[in-house]
Amino acid sequence: MSRVPPAAVALLLSVALFFLAGLVQPNFVNAAQAINIVRLAAFLGIIAAGQTLVIISGGEGIDLSVGAVVTLGAILTFMISGGSSERLWLALLVVLAVGAAIGLVNGLGIVFVRIPPLVMTLGMAGVVQGTILAVTRGNIPGGVPRALANLVTGRFLGVPGAIYLWALLGLLMWFVLQRTRYGRELFAVGVNRRTAALSGVNVSGVVVLTYTLSGLLAALGGLLLLGFTQRVFLTLGETYLFPSIAAVVVGGTVLAGGRGSYFGTMAGALVLTMTESLLRSMRIGEAYQMIVFGAILVVLLSVYGRQRERE
Repeated sequence: MSRVPPAAVALLLSVALFFLAGLVQPNFVNAAQAINIVRLAAFLGIIAAGQTLVIISGGEGIDLSVGAVVTLGAILTFMISGGSSERLWLALLVVLAVGAAIGLVNGLGIVFVRIPPLVMTLGMAGVVQGTILAVTRGNIPGGVPRALANLVTGRFLGVPGAIYLWALLGLLMWFVLQRTRYGRELFAVGVNRRTAALSGVNVSGVVVLTYTLSGLLAALGGLLLLGFTQRVFLTLGETYLFPSIAAVVVGGTVLAGGRGSYFGTMAGALVLTMTESLLRSMRIGEAYQMIVFGAILVVLLSVYGRQRERE
């Protein structure tokens, strides 16, 4: 029996949930609602891109600083641009540089100081959050550039810009993972770091670069998220931390590393967003939503695990 790719399983599940929601609310199933769900999933998918790379790299890697970096990216964009579209490019450069620097510190701490990834990135999250509070003291001056809002929320052929940006990132991630030396070495490092090192792979360099890219992509996600929310607050990115991990896992990327795809993460983001929309339409409380999310994770991990055993 041929193995069904996890990305396909997740995608089919998201479609099934969409039509299931139509049974709960007959007016739910329509093109406008489908586009809206994909748009909401786009921000989670963009934020989870770096998390995908980190988890593929193995070594019990999970980036717990993602939520804090998302918030920081949005705040920096808000403050540096001051609402001016002309200053958006400057804000973008600063945001990407700061996000990459945070990821670089995470990578260096993990590789050379040998701090466990969970501890290092959790500590960095605290540093970032504390720095935000110390600098802003809860007062965040600035504004949202009109160009950013138009880029993210504006529509072309009826489709929001956020979806086009997500599709573009998906193609870029596919190219990086499947057509570059870094992508090949990343999977090798995730499978077995010692074997990869004996094969000539610079394992330390790959890991450091991976966490650097994770920070950069999280900061970019914060910038784009600001264009959607058009307001900024101190906990903006916190709600994306657990879903960014869950989207990667639901999409079939193995937590042990060495196996996965960003297309799987994209499908996982759709599943989580569709599930949340369905539960909200049923007026299910947040506590029960968490139970459902956990159950979905357990079921899908069980299915993926059995498929690997058959192989």
